[in-house]
Amino acid sequence: MLETDRHPNVEVMSYSEVKSVLGVIGDFVVTVEHKPRYINEIRCNGCGNCQDTCPVYAPNEFDCSLGPRKAIYKPFAQAVPNIVTIDMDYCIKCRLCVKACELDAIDFNQKPKFTELRVGTIIVATGFDEFKPYGIYGYGEYENVITQNEFERLLAPNGPTLGHLRRISDDKAPKRIVVLQCVGSRDRTKNLHCSGYCCMVGIKNAKLVKQHYPDADITICYMDIRAAGKGFEEYYTRSRKHKIKYLRGNVSEISEDPETKNLFLKVEDTLSNQLKTIEADLVILSVAMVAGEGTNEIADLLRLEKSPDGFIQEFHSRLNPIDTKIPGIYVAGTAQGPKSIAETVTSAKGAAAAASGPMITRKYEMELIKALVDDERCSGCTLCVKTCPYDAITMENGIAKVDEIRCRGCGTCSSVCLSNAITLRYYRDEQLEVYIDALLVEESVTEPSASEKASLKEGAGG
Repeated sequence: MLETDRHPNVEVMSYSEVKSVLGVIGDFVVTVEHKPRYINEIRCNGCGNCQDTCPVYAPNEFDCSLGPRKAIYKPFAQAVPNIVTIDMDYCIKCRLCVKACELDAIDFNQKPKFTELRVGTIIVATGFDEFKPYGIYGYGEYENVITQNEFERLLAPNGPTLGHLRRISDDKAPKRIVVLQCVGSRDRTKNLHCSGYCCMVGIKNAKLVKQHYPDADITICYMDIRAAGKGFEEYYTRSRKHKIKYLRGNVSEISEDPETKNLFLKVEDTLSNQLKTIEADLVILSVAMVAGEGTNEIADLLRLEKSPDGFIQEFHSRLNPIDTKIPGIYVAGTAQGPKSIAETVTSAKGAAAAASGPMITRKYEMELIKALVDDERCSGCTLCVKTCPYDAITMENGIAKVDEIRCRGCGTCSSVCLSNAITLRYYRDEQLEVYIDALLVEESVTEPSASEKASLKEGAGG
């Protein structure tokens, strides 16, 4: 992140949001809103004096709200840029931060600012959100039922417990841990897709616990272990040697002892066809990867299609997995769908290469199979506008107009036009009629002349 921020050809706009995007490939106009930090970004050096004096605490989003932060804060220690932000939802305006700041960087009068950018290509890399399983397996009801992301923050050296694994309820080290896989995924009532990363993250975190707490009793309940990656199967095999137990089965119910806060899981072991009850100090839910809120907003803003699972739809899942339906807009990482880190890096490099092509050549080549509108025939019914999958048709003065850059020549508009006002270049009715007439022309058979008959006889005799 620091190298990116220092790169001479990269401009980082943090704490900012894209508000509108207009134009076409090579000439996009992007409006960006810079939200007020209430901090003079030029003066602030991130010393932290203001944070030390702030008396107000708020939930720390970076730690999944498992720990506190101040009302004036940095998202995390290595955040770029190294500048604090005031959260006005919690700030009581005591002005203690103003007194503590020696650089006079606090500015409560800041307002939102807007920047207009003219860009050639766009890459959408909005990431993902963790599926929140409220009401599932006691999440949100029992303190000691947490997700993998929250579990990782507890294991992190810079997390709320400084890397010491502790239960949420009583701050004691858990000795019996149960991991439940496929929570909220591969489920017709939640998310149909397999998130792909859950199996390996569950195994990885289980091994981390074993390294620090060798006596911990860890059980992973799973549908199927999908270790489909380079070295993943070997990693899964090694985890079994660390005495991590695997139980193939579905958890039907979780209950809690109100005094000890221990959890009791009823599990159907599908290999032995037995119903088992497991007592646990901590339950970890490996939840699905879902499209983030920012992904939905950007997709609506750019008029991009979304797949049934809510992620951005690529132009072609096999032949063109980086492009979107809008020329010049590319998708990378988990904005497109669930991916591991390796897959995310691969798609990011592909998107960078695809976006740099027209930027380097300063040219965009396109096929001329585009929709054509006969202004005299067009009745202005707007059926073509509603059915065009590429948003390439607009209405101007009651007449349909086609954006030839957005148009992909699919012919949907031509098929629904009631007035026959839209045709496709190279597939116009006049052209097709000529082809049909040529196919139906009867070949004429002429009688050979006397000299031709004589030459034929001579040839036959020879």
